[in-house]
This record gives sequence, structure tokens and C-alpha cells, in this order.
Amino acid sequence: MNLQHPLARSPVTGRTRPFIIDLAVAACALAIFFAIIRTGVYWMGRPVTVVPISNAIGALPVYAFYSIVRMSIAYLLSLIFAITYGYVAAYNPRVEPWMVAVLDILQSIPVLSFLPPVVLAMVALVPGHQMGIEMGVILLIFTGQVWNLAFSFYSSLKSIPKEMVEASRVYRYSAWQRFWQLEMPYATIGLIWNSIVSVAGGWFALIACEMFTMGDRNFQLPGLGSYLQTATASGDIRALLSGIAAVILIVVATDQLIWRPLIAWSDKFKFEQVESADRIASPILELLRRSTLSAIPGRIFAHVEEPIYRRMARTKECQVVHPLDEGEIRGKSSAGLWVLAVAASGAVCWGAAQAIFMLKTVTWPDLRLLLEGAAATFLRVNVSLLISAAWTVPVGVAIGFNPKLARIVQPLAQILASVPATAFFPILLIGLIQIGGGLGIGSIALMLLGTQWYILFNVIAGAISIPSDLREVASLYRFTRWQRWTKLILPGIFPYLITGMVTASGGAWNASVFAEYFHMPGRTLETIGLGAQIDAATASGRFPILLLATILISLMVVTMNRLVWRRLYRLAETRYKLEG
Repeated sequence: MNLQHPLARSPVTGRTRPFIIDLAVAACALAIFFAIIRTGVYWMGRPVTVVPISNAIGALPVYAFYSIVRMSIAYLLSLIFAITYGYVAAYNPRVEPWMVAVLDILQSIPVLSFLPPVVLAMVALVPGHQMGIEMGVILLIFTGQVWNLAFSFYSSLKSIPKEMVEASRVYRYSAWQRFWQLEMPYATIGLIWNSIVSVAGGWFALIACEMFTMGDRNFQLPGLGSYLQTATASGDIRALLSGIAAVILIVVATDQLIWRPLIAWSDKFKFEQVESADRIASPILELLRRSTLSAIPGRIFAHVEEPIYRRMARTKECQVVHPLDEGEIRGKSSAGLWVLAVAASGAVCWGAAQAIFMLKTVTWPDLRLLLEGAAATFLRVNVSLLISAAWTVPVGVAIGFNPKLARIVQPLAQILASVPATAFFPILLIGLIQIGGGLGIGSIALMLLGTQWYILFNVIAGAISIPSDLREVASLYRFTRWQRWTKLILPGIFPYLITGMVTASGGAWNASVFAEYFHMPGRTLETIGLGAQIDAATASGRFPILLLATILISLMVVTMNRLVWRRLYRLAETRYKLEG
């Protein structure tokens, strides 16, 4: 009888001894420790706002290191904020509409609108150290990553099947147990796929954050974003291609070492009764499962977790089966919400008074130009959304339904999504000018580069989350192609599609800053739009114009939220919720 472990048949794991795997895990841990020490030494040094950027290829490893550190910290902050914000919004009906509206506004405000207050606040908060400037840049990257994660987690909590929530109450789960054993597993697939596009959005924001001008002050930090900007401004095609190649190499390594194992691991959280025949595999995940070192944190957590759950089981909350009543949640949290509402109202009133004083300097010609730009940018944003949805929905469903295709296409899509669109934009723009186009068409093309991936990755996550038993039933009853799309696919991906459309809208508003105002060697191209005026106001230090442009974006986003997105979210929660 052959008692060989099944994993030994793998062409990757079969030749690798656990000792070698443990050495690799230990080496990764030492590398992370070194990175923390190196970053700490750099951050605690004296502040240097302008660091000379070299176009030499040999400088790329150091620049890549600093960019990866900023991206990683920004992602961790984004994940923590998204889970906290989404949880509070989903389970507090009184503040839910306000929190969703605020989230929708914030994810639509371009990065450059956050730039002056965030950077100045961080520099003042940590004076005398490089950490202040670095934290300002990290928070700006955070604004390019966090919003779709928050929308994804919120949408997942709202779409948990009712019978699963009732089962958690029947089995007397505490809030802590319900979070780790129901809510987080149910939201994992959406969070992972949105994390991929969040990191891609982080690379997009990196271009604007590592090298920028604010009034009469210049900020330039070592990193791939500043390297690509310098190469683009100097017309150094060799350095530009080298920088793009470095980004692609990092993206491929991230996909193989992080995202592919997480996608394969999250497959066990699919809400289905029949196991799928085609499962996503990851050699790296199989290697980690064979490592004794990587299993140590899980064992420690298991020993700590069990006593906590036993203690919780004796609490009053877990000894009574509570009815599924949202009013109980509202009653428990009303006092804290009132305190929070009063504090927020005071802050809003103070900020509104300051804004009114600042807006007094805006002239009528400036206001008229801003209104015209708002209309133009609004049209570009919605055109880019429609074009993006037209191709990403069928392609995303095809990838989600076919794991073999996903293994090939998903890394390519991640690479294309992660390479900063502004790195390709000079080549794209030169080509459009030569064929008779201009920045008006080019701006829509750049918005597409920064928008379509939000929809694509959410559709892929939605298609993957459709239970295999439902797909088999559709095949058993011989659904036509039209019936499969209208009865199974579109209802199944609808919550994810709406999340993708909302976050893609925010991505398009963010991309408008780069799309409508572009610097090229020896010239500046500009078209009418709010993005162009935000960019120009940031460069010249005209903060009243910057504030008014941000207010106009907020008003348009709130209008779309109330008229379109809120109704679609309500439809996803009621009609297209997967439950028995």
C-alpha cells in the first residue's frame, strides 16, 4: 500500500523538504525584521523634503524598497479602517445612511484635494523627523486604497444570508465569535479581490504622492513613483521602461507569494453545499502548509482562543438566545452614537465657518469656470463607467467561472491594473495627438485605465462566490445563455457589481486630476474639467479654488448616491441576497 502524502505528488512540494521550507520562512522573517530596522532609522532621521532622484537603473532596488514599505503600511491601515468602518455602518441603522454617504464622498475626492492638509498636518505633528513627511505620503496612498475595501466589507455584511445569522444566535455566538466565525469568513473572498485592486490603486496614487509641488514648496521622496515621474519629465525612455519593469516584477512577485495563496485559501469560504470540482491551487500555499514554523502562530492562537470562547460562553449574552431584532443593536449603541454625533456636529460647524471665510475670495469668473469644469468631468466619469462595465462584466464572469483561465488571466490583469496609468499616459497622449485626438479623448482613456479594474475584480469575486450547486442546477435544467445570465449570473454578481461601480466612480474622479492636466517636456496640456483646476490650484497654492472644487465634487457624488447607488444597494440587500 502506498502511504505517500498526497502533497508529495505535486511537482513543487514533492521535492521540497520541510527543513528547507522552514529555512525559507525564517529568511523571510529576518528580511522583514531588517526592513523594519532600516525604515525606522530612515524615518527617525532629520527631515529632507527634496531627495535627489537618480535615473540610474542601479538605484531601482532602493527606491522599490521604500515604495513597498509605504504601500504595505498604507494597506494595513486601509484594511483596519475598512473592517471597523464597514462593521459600524452595517450594524447601526441610525448612522448607516450618513456613513455610506461620507464614504462615497471621500472615495470620490481626488488625492490632490487631500494632499495639502494631510501633508502639512503630519509635518507639524512630527516635527524634526522624516517620519512626518513619510506619514503624510502614506496617508495619501491610504486614500487611494481604503474606500473599495470598506465598501466591500460593508456590502458583504449586508448580504449575509439571514438563516446563517439566525444560526449564530441559536448557537449563542458572542459578537467576537460571530465576527471571526461568520462575518469575516463570509467577507473574505470580496476583501481579497478588492485588496488586489486596492494595491493597484495604491500604485496609481504613488505617482502623485512621492513627488509633488504645494505652493512654493517642493516634496520629493525616494521611491518608484518619483523615479517614474523624473524619467517622464526628463524624457528618459530607458529609465521609464526600467521603472515600469520594476513595478511589473514587484506585482508578479506579490501575485505569486501573496495573492495567489490567499485566493486558494479563501476558496474554503464559498457559501455552497456541493464542493466545486475545479479548485484554485497555489504551490506556495502548499509549501507553507508543510512548514512547521508557519504553523506556530496558528497553534498559539488556538491555545489562546479556546479559553476566551469558554469564558464568553458563560456570559449573559451567550446564555440567552436573542431574537433577530435590529432594535436591540440600536438601543445598545444609542448613547455612544449621540456623543459621537454631537462631537461630529461641532467639528462640522467649525469647519463650515472656516470654509465660508476662505471662499469669500473666490470670484465669479472662477466659479463659472468651476461649474463648467464640473459638468465636463461628470460626463467623462459616467462615460468611462459605462465603457468599463461593458467589457469587464463578461470578462470577469468568464474568469470567475473558469479557474484554469483565472490562473492565466488574473496575474495579467493584476499587472495591468498595478502599473501606474500615468506611466503609459505620455505615450498614449502622443499617439492621440498624432492621429488628431487631444486631451479630451485622452482623459477618458486615462480614466478607463484607473477605473475598469475596480469593476473587473469585483465581478470576478462575485462570479467565484456563486455556489457551485446553483451552477450545476442551471446546467441540469439546461438553462439557455439568456436564462443563465438573467436568472443566475447577474443576480449572483449584483452586490459585487454595485460595489465595483461605486468604487470605480471614485477611481474615475481621482484619475481626472491626472487626465485633464498633464505636464510634458516643454509643454503643459490642459482641458476643461474639475481635475485640471484641482491640479492647477494645488500647484499654485490657491486653496479657496481647491476647496470649492472639492465641494462641487462632493455635491455631485451625494446626488448620485441618493438617486442611484443607495437604491441599487437596497435592491442588492433585498432582492439579490443569497439565502434559503
